[in-house]
Amino acid sequence: MLASAVRWFASSSTTSIVVRSPATPPIFRYHEGKRTRKVSSPESQPLKAWKLTLEYDGSRYAGWQEQTNARAVANELRKAAEEILGLRADIMGAGRTDAGVHATGQVAHLKAQTRRSFAPEQLVRLLNEKLPADIAVLHAVEVPPKFHARHDAIARVYEYRYSIRKTAFDKKYVWWIKQPLSLAPMRLAAGHLPGRHDFSLFRALDSAGPRESPLVQVHSASVQQSGDLVLFQIEASHFLWRMVRRLAGTLARVGLGQLTPAQFKLLINAQPQPGCDPAEWTAPGAGLFLTQVKYPGDAGSRP
Repeated sequence: MLASAVRWFASSSTTSIVVRSPATPPIFRYHEGKRTRKVSSPESQPLKAWKLTLEYDGSRYAGWQEQTNARAVANELRKAAEEILGLRADIMGAGRTDAGVHATGQVAHLKAQTRRSFAPEQLVRLLNEKLPADIAVLHAVEVPPKFHARHDAIARVYEYRYSIRKTAFDKKYVWWIKQPLSLAPMRLAAGHLPGRHDFSLFRALDSAGPRESPLVQVHSASVQQSGDLVLFQIEASHFLWRMVRRLAGTLARVGLGQLTPAQFKLLINAQPQPGCDPAEWTAPGAGLFLTQVKYPGDAGSRP
């Protein structure tokens, strides 16, 4: 009876009947149990990637790496990107800075499946409008989807800042050494760093991740004074976890006369010395800055 009724309606009416398939239900993002914003389904969209250069004050963060139970720089960048794009985004940084460590030249990639395009200055402006005051995007450029901020980098540059006086305003960005530092032996010790060394004594092991080789190629290292600051700068192919902070702390021992440049040379070649523990001498995160990440084709980058 239902079929005959449908045939009668179709033959006796001039009205067209259009049958539509059910609409794909929207996808929503949830935060703390509440629906916050719509996130588009990206399955049919092309993958796009942007290379971002940014700076941040790491004082209020538990590091760069995304975390579920602590505030991290990458979490803030992802949240800002997803609010702009309205869909899920992938964020990866070239350097995984520790808690309290800063950056003036961190590089990250932003990847998402979208057809949207942005002028570089437009993406910079939109991200900075969403980001907290202590994180700023400096540059943005669209890159091929295969670009990887961490794996494609050929060198990173860090700077550690020691202060030779107490400072009321910059204490979050320096390590105040209360005793006088002798720069000459520190420079001699830093002069042993260029080359390929076994930094087993200077790394912290991450039980949750794979164990990296302790061999690192250091391109350059220097110690210089700038006003009330002593600056330790180092460039290498990559760095092990806590490696720069332990080098900075050990160099401070050289400057204080508690370690000789010759002993420092042995330590950076995995030869333990009596009474010397680079792990115990780890410098505070406050004085450390990631200042530059280099890629093939960059001006001044190494082949």
